[in-house]
Amino acid sequence: MNRQIHRKKKKKFKFRKVLYWMFALLIGLSGYIYFQYSQGIKQAQGKSISNEIAKKEFNGSKRGNMDKVNILLLGIDTRGEEKSRTDTIMIAQYDPKKQTAKIVSLMRDIYVDIPDHKNYKLNTAYFLGGPELLRQTIEQNFGINIHYYAVVDFKGFESVVNTLAPNGIEMNVQKRMSKNIGVVLHPGLQYLNGKELLGYARFRHDAQGDFGRVERQQEVLNALKDKILSVNGVTKLPKLVGTIMPYIDTNLEGVDRLEILKDFFLNPPGEIESLRIPVDNSYTTANYDGVGSVLDIDFDKNKQAIDEFLNGNESQNISSK
Repeated sequence: MNRQIHRKKKKKFKFRKVLYWMFALLIGLSGYIYFQYSQGIKQAQGKSISNEIAKKEFNGSKRGNMDKVNILLLGIDTRGEEKSRTDTIMIAQYDPKKQTAKIVSLMRDIYVDIPDHKNYKLNTAYFLGGPELLRQTIEQNFGINIHYYAVVDFKGFESVVNTLAPNGIEMNVQKRMSKNIGVVLHPGLQYLNGKELLGYARFRHDAQGDFGRVERQQEVLNALKDKILSVNGVTKLPKLVGTIMPYIDTNLEGVDRLEILKDFFLNPPGEIESLRIPVDNSYTTANYDGVGSVLDIDFDKNKQAIDEFLNGNESQNISSK
């Protein structure tokens, strides 16, 4: 009898000891996360950002917990203007069931029908009515249901890169780049800091124009994904969040944000698949008064390519590069 009592007491002691260490670990982890987040916020203090980065109307579709999530990613360069056109337009999709991540890059010069307005370039929709009008335009012209949006000032991109990788991100620069990007890049394999990497992603003054820029943007996103999902990157995640907060406007908050981040880091995708719209052989260039040079596209062909890419509804093979 005494032995049984002794065993029970021993088991209770072990159980309490495990609980104690789990509690201590939780407290320590919470403290680390808070400290790193505070460091990121402190690092971002005093930064000058436009009033344009502020909460905006957005009526995206509702999403179930384990359904695919579609996020409208917009990059803007705020230089004190009251309103600006978005330089980068992407739809990011994450599927927690299949553990896949996909990016659809929409060329900003696509000539589209903007609800309650005349036909303009796609990025003009953001200028006229913010992310909500752009969401409506994308849904009407391409049939994509979007759940959330995130508008990121490019200054925030620079800060995140410098926090994540103080020694830079490795890139193979194919040619000399300098015009309108604020830096001079020379050909060759090298490590780029935040400002340089942003310049690399934004450069478009060559024969490829915006098509080359979209390709480099997708390349940069994959490189950043690999860096963030590395052991070193994960430990810096709280600081990264604190660093970028002053530069980002999103309706992805609270439980939704935590749920998506949890799924993404517990079930990380192997790579980010990418699609450029318009796809090959589906567009022509045109010029319209009051609008300028645009891409006139075959909407049926591009909607089919998007449906196949995002939803797996294969009816015909279509080149995306």
